[in-house]
Amino acid sequence: MIPTRMDDRAAPVGSRSPLPGTRPQGARDESDAARQVREMFSRIAPRYDFLNHLLSFSFDRWWRRRAARHFRRVLRRPDARVLDVCCGTGDLTFALECAARAGNNEKPAQILGSDFALPMLALARAKGGRGNHPSRFLASDALALPFADASFDLVTAAFGFRNLANYQRGLREIARVLRPGGELGILEFAEPRGSLFGPAYRFYFEKILPRIGGAISGSAAAYNYLPGSVAKFPSPEELQALIERAGFRNAGFETWMGGIVALHCGQK
Repeated sequence: MIPTRMDDRAAPVGSRSPLPGTRPQGARDESDAARQVREMFSRIAPRYDFLNHLLSFSFDRWWRRRAARHFRRVLRRPDARVLDVCCGTGDLTFALECAARAGNNEKPAQILGSDFALPMLALARAKGGRGNHPSRFLASDALALPFADASFDLVTAAFGFRNLANYQRGLREIARVLRPGGELGILEFAEPRGSLFGPAYRFYFEKILPRIGGAISGSAAAYNYLPGSVAKFPSPEELQALIERAGFRNAGFETWMGGIVALHCGQK
């Protein structure tokens, strides 16, 4: 597991109280927040992959591959079952699959992707078909997963956990479907804290990214939501505390690229 580690420039946990979950502008409650998120990602699905790669300068591909490689020990077990929640168009699902295949096993882990935005899932299935990927995809809400208790050895999420209407409920649901000893992996954006890089990152994230994303996707609201959701999301230290509160042990995180993203891990 990843030991607890803070970026060299990380500050102590502040007094900011994290929200129970994401709250798009105008959302009345958790149900309304979830509905708005599902509709928003359904609208931008056709340009989602292109914009992900463009706006991240294709680092998003590397982040997912690096996260997948961290779990190679689980992925290369022939009996392992893996669930990628909030999978979107399946990029992390496929990265997990590639990491599993790299072990040259005749029967690598069984990997399943799930999301509640149907247009995203349609794209994931189409990509899987073109690439001859064995991963399967299922429509489901991460806050009410349609699986029995103790069904999986690994549950992951890449840049989707932040969009849940209730973070603690999402973590409890992940813990429910994990087998004893099963592992959690959450890859999410964070806010860099360096005195030089931090302001430059925020300027790009708040001023440049929404304009490009809105112009290409046709949904300015979606790409204005993105920087706001990151700013309101719990800090890596706060998310670690939430993971521990949900009953995970060995909870920890590491930050990459000056604190832009963080990989969180825990064990049931």
